[in-house]
Amino acid sequence: MTKNSLIKTEAPKEKALVIGVSLFGGDNLLNLQDSLEELDLLAETAGVEVVGSETQKLDHPNPKTFIGSGKVEEVKTLAEALDVDMVIFDNELSPRHQRELERAFGESLRVIDRPALILDIFAQHAQTREGCLQVELAQYEYRLPRLTRAWTHLARQAGGGGGRAGGVGGVGLRGPGETQLEVDRRMIEKRIEMLKQDLEKVRAHRMRHRQRRQKSRIPVVALVGYTNAGKSTLLNRLSEADVYVADQLFATLDPTTRRVELPGGQTVLFTDTVGFIQKLPTELIAAFRATLEEITEANVLLHVIDITHENASAQAKAVHETLLEIGAGDLPIITAFNKIDLLKDPESAIATLDQFSNTYPISAKLGTGIQPLLTAIEDELFVSFIDIEVNIPYQNGDLLSIFHEFGQVEDMVSEPEGTRIKGSIPRRLLYRFEPFNLTIAKADDKE
Repeated sequence: MTKNSLIKTEAPKEKALVIGVSLFGGDNLLNLQDSLEELDLLAETAGVEVVGSETQKLDHPNPKTFIGSGKVEEVKTLAEALDVDMVIFDNELSPRHQRELERAFGESLRVIDRPALILDIFAQHAQTREGCLQVELAQYEYRLPRLTRAWTHLARQAGGGGGRAGGVGGVGLRGPGETQLEVDRRMIEKRIEMLKQDLEKVRAHRMRHRQRRQKSRIPVVALVGYTNAGKSTLLNRLSEADVYVADQLFATLDPTTRRVELPGGQTVLFTDTVGFIQKLPTELIAAFRATLEEITEANVLLHVIDITHENASAQAKAVHETLLEIGAGDLPIITAFNKIDLLKDPESAIATLDQFSNTYPISAKLGTGIQPLLTAIEDELFVSFIDIEVNIPYQNGDLLSIFHEFGQVEDMVSEPEGTRIKGSIPRRLLYRFEPFNLTIAKADDKE
């Protein structure tokens, strides 16, 4: 064996042609070109080389092939000329669109859409058993109505649950008249049910953990933001942790929680969560429910924005829309404009994002602006009070104790069902009282 024969070489990357379609009246946050550039980054993260692109503007999708018949022929010709392995659509394709496009392009060319690509990236990056289970469930639910060869290239081991995230395998006994497709569908449905049961156990475990954390009365700050905004870098800076950081999309998926001491000496928990992105697959949001509940149960959200990005405003809007979707849109938010160290004129850049309030320019990498940010979080958690009136059942006497210990009581009356109490509490504790006929005083009521 020669010395050279021991040298390992990387397998050649698969090549792709990306397709972007602008639909009349569409609600895309990014324009067509910027969205395609983001798709290129997603492909690169997935280990795919983009060698060309095509775009089209349509009033509405072609019911058969999504793009027009003429554009189908153009894409097919270009794909053959560039010798690509797959065509990646920036839009989500229906199962019918995908099947018809595969027929039109031929057996040698796979058709992938943006959600499938994101799911593949998540499958590559999930590390913990929980993350692997979540990704595997999302993949199966996405692929169940499709069940075509288009996703066989994604057959990677998702770990954790013992099944394959990308493929079914197709091995099994068939009943009389049962096709292989029916066998595969039945196997997938069974696997989905098992994954949901496993994730429900994970969710119950997380809930118990949160309840213990709530009893300890340590406030929680959830880091949210567009993927690659610098959340993990900021968590490392705040807690001197060693969370994995990379300049790529979805570098970290699994939530990480660290203790951080605020300037006044109080200890809080900071939780880093999965980054958001426009057109985030609904299957992922559903599968990551247990993880995303870490956000909804937080006392304060710290929204990290990459202020150097030309589409920072659109990215922030995508984050806000996702927060609304998961039920966290009403939580108090502090905004950190990150990466100001890369700007020549940070003040001008900040001025372009005047739609945000409670904002703080920082550099997570260098530590610039961290102390004012922590002081703002401290004020929100321990100084900001809100006036409420609430009926507390007698069996929830612990809440009455919390109100007396941390709040300011103005009036208290014993009633048949419980104690009606009026006063002010720290905003961070508001969620504890929301289930009990809570009334929040308006500004006019306070005057």
